[in-house]
Amino acid sequence: MTFSSNRNLIRWIIIFSSFIIVSLILWNTYVFFQNFKAEERNKMKNWSAAQKEVSLTGDLDDDFSELALEIISSNKTTPMINVRTDGSMAWRNINEEKAQDSLYLLDLIKKFEKENLPIEIRYKNKVLSTLYYGNSPLLNKLKYYPLALLLIILLFAAVVYFFYKSTKTAEQNKLWTGMAKETAHQIGTPLSSLVGWAEILKTENVNPEYIAEIEKDIDRLQTITDRFSKIGSAPTLETLDLVEVTKSSYEYLKSRSSKLINFEIEHPDTEIPVKLNAQLYSWTIENLVKNAIDAMKGKGDLKLNISQTEKQVFVNITDTGKGIPKQVFSKIFEPGYTTKKRGWGLGLSLAKRIIEDYHNGKIKVVESEIDKGTTIQITLKTI
Repeated sequence: MTFSSNRNLIRWIIIFSSFIIVSLILWNTYVFFQNFKAEERNKMKNWSAAQKEVSLTGDLDDDFSELALEIISSNKTTPMINVRTDGSMAWRNINEEKAQDSLYLLDLIKKFEKENLPIEIRYKNKVLSTLYYGNSPLLNKLKYYPLALLLIILLFAAVVYFFYKSTKTAEQNKLWTGMAKETAHQIGTPLSSLVGWAEILKTENVNPEYIAEIEKDIDRLQTITDRFSKIGSAPTLETLDLVEVTKSSYEYLKSRSSKLINFEIEHPDTEIPVKLNAQLYSWTIENLVKNAIDAMKGKGDLKLNISQTEKQVFVNITDTGKGIPKQVFSKIFEPGYTTKKRGWGLGLSLAKRIIEDYHNGKIKVVESEIDKGTTIQITLKTI
């Protein structure tokens, strides 16, 4: 049996044991509540018997009457209303001011009937009065104890769950950060060689246009290397023109994408200053554009629109691809979520982290319709 299987078995044993313990606590609480309730009913029966004794004898010097009076006066917690056959009422342990209202007493009688079965005070098969009583404050507290216990357990479980989840997320982030930095390191070696070969080609009468294209791709690899090396580190933000940075990334992808895609861009003629890390922001634009191209299977219309308000700028990327079901609008930004057979599900999660964690912006699916297309929006604060 593997370590993972052992860990899962232990986890299920802990969960099952916790369930058994909680069930036993709740069951014992319920039994205790019922026993306490039965004990309280016995006390009320004794009280009703004492009340009958006092009502019949009326002799306060009688030993039995004194005992009955002591029983009656000893009950200082259980609320009760004694309704006589003539309709008159006597009460104990009820707010005196409220008790002056007969409607209030009638409402209490209905409430007491639901809580406990009324006790008839009889003498020679004749009903003298009917005793209605409610639960004592202690019994009411005990009644809500299981709910309080469940709430505490749920809160504790939530704390454990979020601690486990945050620990797991931290471990994953550490792993991805290490992989990203190692990738940057591995790319760096052949990249340095490519730079040297490009310089050699300049002396070999090679078509300058070819060398220019090679240098563009070398610059691109250097940018990618720099991006990966920055993962896990706090990026430096500069005041940049969002229009220019967006156009540059968009045009680069346009020149290297299928001619069957109709690229379109709309933007204001003026600069839009925003606090940006150009490399990470460009990475986001590229991820969104590449996802849009994949959704269209390399053929369709791709439109990027930049608009602004007084305090915000919006970058909308719209495609005519397969669309996204509404129930997964937010899920597509989670790490590992992908609809591609060979996808890692990291592109959009990285985009979300770059925009929201590093640039204090927002990224979301504005609208999407199956087989018609999707619009994803980036929102950033202007300066």
